[in-house]
Amino acid sequence: MGKRWTPSAADERERRRVAAALAEAGFMLPGTLAVRSYRCGKATCACHRAEERMHGPYIQWTRSVEGKTLHRRLGEDQLEAYQPYFDEAKRIKDLLTRLETVTLGLVERDPRWENK
Repeated sequence: MGKRWTPSAADERERRRVAAALAEAGFMLPGTLAVRSYRCGKATCACHRAEERMHGPYIQWTRSVEGKTLHRRLGEDQLEAYQPYFDEAKRIKDLLTRLETVTLGLVERDPRWENK
């Protein structure tokens, strides 16, 4: 096994910032939120005659469970209660992306790539 390429001081500072932020992780919910309005299947319904008369809006939470997509409708009160959990999930994903970006930069600076 070859020598491990070492991170710069800036890489290490960013890793420590991300790690400290991750240590503060709270409850989080996976998936996505969407607000949707629909036209129903009844051809005579008002929703087919005017855009502003569509059914909804409905708040939909979508996530994957054991490889299957699960949709659930949330009420306004549920959205208000759960929004911090969705926000926390996004914050954690953003932190992980920052850590991946720093690590990719570190790996790309490895001079052994020049010989490949």
